[in-house]
Amino acid sequence: MSVMKGATDATDEKAIVAAAENALAEIALVRAEVGKVIFGQETVVEQTLLAVLSGGHALLVGVPGLAKTKLVATLGTVLGLDSSRVQFTPDLMPSDILGSEVMDQDAAGHRSFRFIPGPIFTQLLMADEINRASPRTQSALLQAMQEYHITVAGARKDLPQPFHVLATQNPLEQEGTYPLPEAQLDRFLMQVDVGYPELAAERQILLETTGTAEATARPVIDAARLQQIQSLIRQMPVGEKVVDAILALVRSARPGNGNAATDKNVAWGPGPRAGQALMLCARARALYDGRLAPSIDDIMALAEPVLQHRMALTFAARAEGMTVRDVIAGLVKQAKG
Repeated sequence: MSVMKGATDATDEKAIVAAAENALAEIALVRAEVGKVIFGQETVVEQTLLAVLSGGHALLVGVPGLAKTKLVATLGTVLGLDSSRVQFTPDLMPSDILGSEVMDQDAAGHRSFRFIPGPIFTQLLMADEINRASPRTQSALLQAMQEYHITVAGARKDLPQPFHVLATQNPLEQEGTYPLPEAQLDRFLMQVDVGYPELAAERQILLETTGTAEATARPVIDAARLQQIQSLIRQMPVGEKVVDAILALVRSARPGNGNAATDKNVAWGPGPRAGQALMLCARARALYDGRLAPSIDDIMALAEPVLQHRMALTFAARAEGMTVRDVIAGLVKQAKG
């Protein structure tokens, strides 16, 4: 019996290795296609792709004009996903996203309600400038992002699979923006900070996007293949040391767990969903880099995008000019020893 089990395990391992090699080649093609349209911003592209490959949602934060929307549209094309875009504005209503029921009347005079699906019924939803809408409208995405269905007039409506929300957000200090509720922030697998491009990348942007022809991306995979890769990522093994590193990092970011800096500066810390996000994204990052198992370095590299939107500082820490990124950097430094 043990011999048969060992042979089966070896066969399964070989199958995973073969599947990973195929996926790696396709991911390389995806990266190349995105690179035709998005210049520079390698870290932003990597983190956004990792969120999608992990089966989750991402929040892209940066000032206007940094190609956040263009990146999301390009990913929809390259990954072969049906996509739709919602421009969030202060007067946007939940029904504008979810859809609504209308009354129909047939020739005999019988009346009935018919549901008209909203733009949320897609595989890749681009929620543009999500923090320009009111919290009431922002909350319309909560159930969809976590449970992959919505409820309208008491009836459940399942969303297409896979379903991803890639939202863009302007910095909160800009006028006319609303901070996202903590419960909704926690549904985003990662917060991806989009900074200004490097000099060489910005030069390329000027040269490539102001002529008569502009580069476009082509589909590399489709939705079914993306789901297969997402399933493969969940099958990748994670070593005990990596699991311990995830637990240690997440728990050290919570007040009351013995970390003096956290107790002093953090009002509330990340919940278990942060550990789940680190586990999935670390696997995806390993595959993205051509490895079959994640390492502790993957955890440390992903600490900031996974944790920063799941923590809040005390008033005293904010008054001293400290940021969440400073706290996370300190925790990573401690973890590295």
